[in-house]
Amino acid sequence: MSKPIVASYCTTFLKPEMLHIYRQITGLRRFETFVICKERQSQERYPMPEDGVELAPGVRSNFVRRFWLKYVKREPAIVYRGEYGVLAKLLERREADLMHVYFGHTGVHLLPFIKRWPKPVVVSFHGMDVQRRAHDPSYEVRLRELLQAATLVLARSDSLLDRLRELGCPESKLRMNRTGIPLQQFPLNADRTAPENGAWHLVQACRLVEKKGLDDAMVAFAALVERDPKAHFTIAGEGPLLLELEGLRDELGLQGKVTFAGFLNGLQLNELYQKSHLFIHPSRMTEDQNQEGIPNSMLEAMATGLPVLATLHGGIPEAVRNGVTGVLVSERDRAGLTEALLNLTGNPGRWKEMVIAAAKDMQENFESGAQIAKLEASYDEARRIYS
Repeated sequence: MSKPIVASYCTTFLKPEMLHIYRQITGLRRFETFVICKERQSQERYPMPEDGVELAPGVRSNFVRRFWLKYVKREPAIVYRGEYGVLAKLLERREADLMHVYFGHTGVHLLPFIKRWPKPVVVSFHGMDVQRRAHDPSYEVRLRELLQAATLVLARSDSLLDRLRELGCPESKLRMNRTGIPLQQFPLNADRTAPENGAWHLVQACRLVEKKGLDDAMVAFAALVERDPKAHFTIAGEGPLLLELEGLRDELGLQGKVTFAGFLNGLQLNELYQKSHLFIHPSRMTEDQNQEGIPNSMLEAMATGLPVLATLHGGIPEAVRNGVTGVLVSERDRAGLTEALLNLTGNPGRWKEMVIAAAKDMQENFESGAQIAKLEASYDEARRIYS
């Protein structure tokens, strides 16, 4: 018996920071899948079978037909530009049984198609796609429509599910879609010990953007260096704030103490986590309501046994048990973050207990295979709704 087919729609497949989506798509077991995208990136980083990616074909416009559909029939752009027909034919040719649309803003773009396509559509939300668009007040209106039109709505954290409830999503459609971590790629370092000479190694792995709180992390680290001059902080990632953060490093007198490592692949990140002592991630809400789900890098670090110092933000408290697998403070509380860092590094016994607890929690709650099974159960449910 052949497996059912899910079309995974992701506008850009894939940006470097979207490893979690690649793991999810390639981890399916009971479903076959292919990707539909408008732009292909990072092919070497995210390889797929030869027929695994379909670039949405260009649309040739017939002026008379387009005029009739746009001004007489008052059809939406996705219809009068011809995109609806192109996508429908592609899905028919690939015999798709359902479609999984990654990111809410992509779902908003596809809303007219979703309303018309006679098969189930699952839409997953990841964080930035629930934020308001100051330049486009109609976005929230269409987002609310999408939540009514989609067969099921998935989110990576309880905080995102709460936001979707605020937007009017029916409770019957909401499902959790946790990020799964391939634990074999991030094994526990049970032999990790606290440094005797104060050479604590902190790490943060993320996009260098405002919501990650990297400046707060660096200020707290500067206080640690005053007490423990041999401490070091490695920041892994790329992003628009690099020059600003390098300036802050120099302003705080942390030259030689802070390393900007750039983008690291999974193997390189595991090597970094294995030799580190603490993962720091003081995320915060931005003015445009951009929030975290649960940071993937944080989960990977915890799998290796790194305790976490982070904030009570987004989905982070769903993964970090305050006082057990890490320490959580309020957003933008630099004094609280600094105090927590000094206290934790000053109590090696407490730190060691968190090493074992962090890895245990990842094994029980975020193992990749279990999360893929839950995703496929959502696909099954969506298909039953349409059967």
